[in-house]
Amino acid sequence: MKWKGSFFGASFVTLFLAAPTFIGVAVAELLPEEAEESEQMLETIGNKSLPLGQPNLPELRTSTSVAFGVTHTVIVRGERSNSNFYIVDVAFEATLEAAQAVAKSLSAKGYQARIKTIFKQVRNNDLKRGPLGYLVRIGYFSSETKAINLQEQLVAAGYAGSRVVYSGEDGGRTTGPWVVNVLEVNPDLFKGTLAPKLATRFVPGTELLTSIAARTKALAAVNGGYFVIGPTDGTPGDLAGISMINGVLVSEAVNGRTSLVLPYRSGRNAHIAALTSQQTVTTTDGKIRKIDGLNRKPGLIRGCGGVGADIPTQKPKHDFTCTDASELIQFTPAFGLRSEPGEGIEAVLNTSDRVIKLRNQCGGQIPSNGSVLCGTGNAAKWLQAHAQLGAKIDIKTRVLANGQALPINQALGVVNGGPRLLRNGAIEIAVAAEGFNWQENPEFYYRFGVRRNPRTLVGINAKGKLLFVTVDGRRPGWSVGASFKESAQIMRSLGAVDAVNLDGGGSTTMTIGERLVNRPSDTTGERPIGDAIVIQP
Repeated sequence: MKWKGSFFGASFVTLFLAAPTFIGVAVAELLPEEAEESEQMLETIGNKSLPLGQPNLPELRTSTSVAFGVTHTVIVRGERSNSNFYIVDVAFEATLEAAQAVAKSLSAKGYQARIKTIFKQVRNNDLKRGPLGYLVRIGYFSSETKAINLQEQLVAAGYAGSRVVYSGEDGGRTTGPWVVNVLEVNPDLFKGTLAPKLATRFVPGTELLTSIAARTKALAAVNGGYFVIGPTDGTPGDLAGISMINGVLVSEAVNGRTSLVLPYRSGRNAHIAALTSQQTVTTTDGKIRKIDGLNRKPGLIRGCGGVGADIPTQKPKHDFTCTDASELIQFTPAFGLRSEPGEGIEAVLNTSDRVIKLRNQCGGQIPSNGSVLCGTGNAAKWLQAHAQLGAKIDIKTRVLANGQALPINQALGVVNGGPRLLRNGAIEIAVAAEGFNWQENPEFYYRFGVRRNPRTLVGINAKGKLLFVTVDGRRPGWSVGASFKESAQIMRSLGAVDAVNLDGGGSTTMTIGERLVNRPSDTTGERPIGDAIVIQP
């Protein structure tokens, strides 16, 4: 097979033989020890093909030294398959009987439907055995336009939930292709810094990764954790999970969900753990209350997994917004100049955590060296009773990693993620525990985890090197993406022993310098994000 074309501005012509693995290396002028490191990198991730599709698929690898101890590798694997088509998914049902009823109604209208059983990939996740559900489908189209025409007819006929999909993204057999970008950071050699950065420098608002990279003069960057997109789900830009910047908690955890911990700015001793955050306030009169959230709109808990009487659950529930009419929320200078406006009571605290002002409404100025406590419902009454002017409000913050207290220092950074993909070299995907399976709607996990999507992944190998990986997706002919299972297999094949999924989909982005090196899936192009992991000189 012959490949010809250009890739990120570098032209190549490569002839693959029976064993189709090619590694091209572009290394700027390096010191001898740097050249040796480049060779070690290739031994780490360059001697094993990605476990995607059949073993004999063509695979091209091109590696470039970004800095001493930092290497960027582009992996292009497979080719577009003539057996992949566009299909219309009409309905996803939890039972076979319900799927058969939909298929029968379609048949009565003259459509030929088929039913596909969807399985849970039970060997590597925490779901119970048995089918996940049943998918009712129509058609095989080589043209997406024809599939869209049929889908529009079905919507007009009353099948409002129908959608057009590409069969290569189903999670079953395909030849791809896949485009994977890998940033490997060796903390023993890298002399710069590696840390999370907030978009816009503050919690509210989002920013393109290319803009964050330019603003921070990054050597390279990758998108970070989940975040709130629309105001109906909370504060846009708020991290939907834990965030810690320079040892300061910026957003509370989705308790129990796996995240990336960066104890040092070099990336040394990075690890992946299930995190829980705990914040409490103790007043002068000895009254104690939990803080429900940090730097977000009261009452809306994106991803759930909180404390108190959250509805419908205190367990993690991904891409879902739980509610609570009675919350105590702390706003710090990381939120900007003013807290979220709304009904409630606010206690303004100075740098010594003493109450210097009480407000009858939330949304006031945040002291540059203090914070604001906003209470709603019963929490507002609690503030009125126990946060009088001059009172001392002692705020304690703890973060638990796998149930043990996480030591907090000024260099500590945390990026939210989930679910876990690898533990000690074995595939372990915590789908149910981390909220990626909705009991009332099994289609959610099918769309999110079983099907192939764009992914951003992070892993750590046995020597402590970090692997930041993006897998392009939702681009037939360019890259089909990866399922949760394939994501775990990719990370293990690259040498990771522990790995976690970060925010993906349209958020999946990676830069070298200010240059975007992957292709985002959104039709509008690069998506603004809530935070990023930035590598700086």
